Amino acid sequence: MTNARSTTAHQPEAIKMLIADHREVEKLYKQFEKLSDGAEDQKEAIIAHVCAALLAHAQLEEQIFYPTVKERIKDSDLIDEAEVEHQSAKDLIAKLQAGDLDNEKRDATFKVLCEYIMHHVQEEEHELFPEVSKSKEIDFDALSEEMSELRISLDEEAEKTEAQLLKTVGRKKA
Repeated sequence: MTNARSTTAHQPEAIKMLIADHREVEKLYKQFEKLSDGAEDQKEAIIAHVCAALLAHAQLEEQIFYPTVKERIKDSDLIDEAEVEHQSAKDLIAKLQAGDLDNEKRDATFKVLCEYIMHHVQEEEHELFPEVSKSKEIDFDALSEEMSELRISLDEEAEKTEAQLLKTVGRKKA
């Protein structure tokens, strides 16, 4: 993933926005990994924030980015795979949202979610985004504007989701 950081300057704004989301989740997951077993409140806060951010990010991609680029790239199977990966991530998030996992299972589920997301990020940044960036058929200014508009409402929704997750993620204590 670090290779993508050096190339973001040459990316369209829409892709930069998605890569920034990727970096945020990476940073939070690294913070989570450093926490001790006793730091349950901090873990719960990170899990809630990451899950809310991932749901907003997935919605942004599924509603605007993927439909816009799917028919304009050579390998549209990349979009189909990404959508399946999103559903798998949502399934793991739903397990975390249910709030019935003990701390060890919660942590394990979150780690699997993040590892899964890191794999998904690798594919997007090293396969999908480079192909999308080469397309001459995409109006990147319009795409970026549409994504930015949706991002505003998604960020508001993510705050509500995060607050709800904070109530459920830590509900069951080991």
